[in-house]
Amino acid sequence: MSKLSKLNVSYPKVWVVIGVGLAGALILAEVHRRRLNAKGNVSEDFGAFVERFELLPFPQPPPPAARLPLSTLTFAVSDNFDVKGYITGYGSADWKRTHEATSKSAEVVKTMLKKGATCVGKTVMGQLGYGILGKNKNYGTPINPEEPSYVPGGSSSGSAVAVAAQIVDFALGTDTVGCIRVPASFCGILGFRPSHGLVSTVGVLPNSQSLDTVGWFASDPSVLHRVGHALLHLNPLEPKRTRRIIIADDLFQLSKVPLQKTVSVVTKAIEKLSGYQTPKHIQFGQYIASNVPSLELFCEESTNKRSAATLRALSSAMIFLQRHEFKINHEEWVKSIKPKLGPDISNSVWAAINTTHENVKSLYNVKAEMRAALRGLLKDDGILIIPTVSDPPLKLNSKKSLLAEFNDRAYTLLGIANMSGGCQVAIPLGKHDDCPVSISLIASHGTDKFLLDTVLDMYSSLQQEVSIASSSSPLPDTNSNMDTAELLKEKGNTAYKGKQWNKAVSYYTEAIKLNDANATYYSNRAAAYLELGCYQQAEEDCSKAISLDKKYVKAYLRRGTAKESLIFYKEALEDFKHALVLEPQNKVAGLAEKRLKKLIG
Repeated sequence: MSKLSKLNVSYPKVWVVIGVGLAGALILAEVHRRRLNAKGNVSEDFGAFVERFELLPFPQPPPPAARLPLSTLTFAVSDNFDVKGYITGYGSADWKRTHEATSKSAEVVKTMLKKGATCVGKTVMGQLGYGILGKNKNYGTPINPEEPSYVPGGSSSGSAVAVAAQIVDFALGTDTVGCIRVPASFCGILGFRPSHGLVSTVGVLPNSQSLDTVGWFASDPSVLHRVGHALLHLNPLEPKRTRRIIIADDLFQLSKVPLQKTVSVVTKAIEKLSGYQTPKHIQFGQYIASNVPSLELFCEESTNKRSAATLRALSSAMIFLQRHEFKINHEEWVKSIKPKLGPDISNSVWAAINTTHENVKSLYNVKAEMRAALRGLLKDDGILIIPTVSDPPLKLNSKKSLLAEFNDRAYTLLGIANMSGGCQVAIPLGKHDDCPVSISLIASHGTDKFLLDTVLDMYSSLQQEVSIASSSSPLPDTNSNMDTAELLKEKGNTAYKGKQWNKAVSYYTEAIKLNDANATYYSNRAAAYLELGCYQQAEEDCSKAISLDKKYVKAYLRRGTAKESLIFYKEALEDFKHALVLEPQNKVAGLAEKRLKKLIG
């Protein structure tokens, strides 16, 4: 008898074990196969969709009538839009579980179908409309087609990804505190936030009704334009106006992208277009501080009253307003269901539910004053140019400690359109350090057609200048006599004392060209840059000075001031601490350390 036969007769339990083992192997193989198939499905649609379906457009009118304006275009909508026969999930499995299918589609969905477009599904969004990173605990994070290792931006993440991946021609989402503009920027596409109240929100779940808008994404400016005309019911005929371009210099200081890839691109593009005035430059934070007096209630106690501090106060008012209205809308549901939320979303939702606002009227006062201030600056022919966001997208596995500062810096820019109710469009301008670059054009409330027409007019010229800027190389530095450099430094010091800071920068720059190994030249130029509100340049100069002289206290102090103005509070604190190590009795560093510890909490 063979050993196998003996085993069969003598040890029947062994065969049971073997059988269980084989079955387990088969089950594991099947699980692995299904996981591979799931990954394949994600890669096919980039994880953008919650549900796929097809809603056909209204019939085309018979000839000789013109074809419907959105004929042949496909679109998707975020999971907070009602679609007849489907449950509106609001990005949350718990919300979907506790609600029923809707009997009507949202007004904007019906409008798109009437105009000839085909709806192909619902997209992933941030849970309950929160979060600007684009992550979702229930449905997964849609894959950013531009950079898969980075977040796509939210909360309308799936809609942005569906457009960026060319799955649809355009997509609808909502923008409350930046949820169209941020994902548009991170995914390298166009994103339009219309003037508040001009596009119907009937059939769209609210987050904060005083801030909510229905926005849209497209990768083609002509599609963006066509969709805007359909949603806003615009008259195609309007008298042409000369455009006034206003560049917010202080806000570009908050961006990590070099000015030659943003401001220079815009300036050169406008030079080649007709109907545009020469761009003017403004310190926008100072303008807001002078024209929105209600912001005083939201300013932090700080000796730093620069532009970023004013705009941070604006963003604080925005967040308080969002929390107040979200609580009114959803407190009962959140408290009764206690939904399972992602960590950052959970913090935001429960902060809203647990916050009591004593002076709600002040929030609406800020909104009214901001609308008037922006109207006073731009009127009906002005365009404000700002960076869309301050920072490139975070990596998917970024530390949680980075999130608070990332949000603070983002909301500093996003709050302008949110609190003024104006319209804003995010426009891609190539890449920097492998991440998409985006600028935004803002116009006053109600001038949406003017802004849409401007995008259509400028887009091609902007992209040409992006191509030129990406292929150009920097000019080489020159060396010369050190005595001449010292003379130029002294002239710079005289100009600085006379408050001629631009002239001081020019003298220090010439000194650096002649001797680029002198830490004092860089530190002095940084001081002049600080007075001009050029914080990014000041930070760079101080870093260079410190690399040349590790014990240069003034350089640490000036870099700390620059970083604080750029809302990098933790980094600023480290610089002031370093200055105290080198000079323990330094009063400036001591006061700054206390102030920043209070801000960081």
